Amino acid sequence: MGAHHFHAHDHRPGWLHRGPAGLKLGVAVGLILFVVLLPRTRTGGLLAVTILLLGVVVAGRISGRFLVRRLLVLEPFVLGVTVLALLQPGGLLVFGALLWKTNLCLFTTVLLSVTTPFTDLLRVLSKLPVPWIFVTTLTLMHRYLFVLADESERMRRARASRTLVRGRRFEWKLLSTVLGQLFVRASERAERIYRAMCARGWK
Repeated sequence: MGAHHFHAHDHRPGWLHRGPAGLKLGVAVGLILFVVLLPRTRTGGLLAVTILLLGVVVAGRISGRFLVRRLLVLEPFVLGVTVLALLQPGGLLVFGALLWKTNLCLFTTVLLSVTTPFTDLLRVLSKLPVPWIFVTTLTLMHRYLFVLADESERMRRARASRTLVRGRRFEWKLLSTVLGQLFVRASERAERIYRAMCARGWK
């Protein structure tokens, strides 16, 4: 897994990609709030949002396969939350509605990230009354996410090149080892970055 897996922005010159980042962010937030606040019995509203998003995908010439892959990566987290609805009375209907609404919110977020560079979104947030510490945290996260991804890939390759054993058990053991070492290195890197920022006047 390298840094390119995290860079979701698609550089295709579509009209949706060229749109103002602030407008796209506002529309996305509005759609998410509409879906969240909509009663689960109002399936007509959810269906309208679904058709609207699919129409945007088709009109914007965005790869549907790319969007589906992004959603499938997040789907285990969605199921982990929505499956709890099955434990209450009428849980199947609640589960279906909650799954639908959650996927619509995720689809909107993924669509925004695909058509808008993250740096443009950060620039919009910095102009809004958003706490500066939140914007700074997002900026640092975006910057060092790629560094950690590349470092984890190098660690995985180095570990695999020194071991002749193969198999599913080996892969899981290798992954756990890499994650443990990556956590230690990330903590040390965060401490060095914190001291460097304090030395430059950050509080």
